[in-house]
Amino acid sequence: MAVGVLTDLVVYQDELQAGMFESIVQNIDAFNAASLNSIRLVRQDLRGEYNKESFFQPITGLVSRRDLTSVAAETDLPMTQDEIIGVKISRKIGPATHAIGALQHVSSDQREMSYVLGQMIGKEKAKDILNTSIKGVEAAIEGQTALVYDATGESTTTLTHLHLINGLKKFGDQAQRIVCWVMHSKPYYDLMAQSVSDKITNVADLVIHGAEIGSLNRPIVVTDSPALMDDDSAGGNYSVLGLVADGVVATESEDETFIAEVVSGLAQLSFRIQGEYAFNLNCKGFKWDTSGGGANPTDASIATTSNWDKAATEDKDLAGIRILVS
Repeated sequence: MAVGVLTDLVVYQDELQAGMFESIVQNIDAFNAASLNSIRLVRQDLRGEYNKESFFQPITGLVSRRDLTSVAAETDLPMTQDEIIGVKISRKIGPATHAIGALQHVSSDQREMSYVLGQMIGKEKAKDILNTSIKGVEAAIEGQTALVYDATGESTTTLTHLHLINGLKKFGDQAQRIVCWVMHSKPYYDLMAQSVSDKITNVADLVIHGAEIGSLNRPIVVTDSPALMDDDSAGGNYSVLGLVADGVVATESEDETFIAEVVSGLAQLSFRIQGEYAFNLNCKGFKWDTSGGGANPTDASIATTSNWDKAATEDKDLAGIRILVS
């Protein structure tokens, strides 16, 4: 068991010790309103390993031509159902343990340890849920070739406004349902540079003076999530996602459990904090493959396209589109 001791702390003599920690170097403000609800984080208790919702599928040939010259018997059209399936993902926090005497030696105590760890845990938890959500929805959409626009074979392989338009074409007459772009900072700045070089009226001025870029009237969530870096290519490509409302929903499905305790029986009395939480992940129009992906999946399983089965009949009823750029 690794327990923090005095040598793990920075001891200031008669100086001010600031309550600081290494900050999260990734934008995690992407949930709910920030993404026009295309990436949602909600709270609801859910039992078991999966959450399921059934729906009636469209009936092929439900409306057809009526023959006024015939009274022949017709074949009944059955109503059939499918289901949307989300998967529960269980996480642990810590345990983080530190010798109480070492804390006291730098004029600290268990309360300050709890406060600092609470700040760290809050941001790391949000980062985990965001990255896992993007990982899941990126994999789900990637498995639907009709919704993927690969720009890496074009004359310009970095992100451009034309690539965004070609991506929207994948949704046809329902392109207005794409409400938000989610991208890594690399393609974002490529798009910004293109706005300036093309000297698009007003847009170039905004880029230089107002830090805004042309995004086809949709907000852009910029986050350097590893899930947006394409692992299937050696060239360092990036996924740009165009998501619909409720494209991916993370549901905090169990109460957080935290235990803070004094640990005895060691060379020094120590203070330990440990926690657990869980959330369910749903991608719009998809069902988690309970056989292939299984319960409480690993990150690798979540990122596996074959573990997200298409449930909706129409592509336009799915989570969105994917644009692959370099």
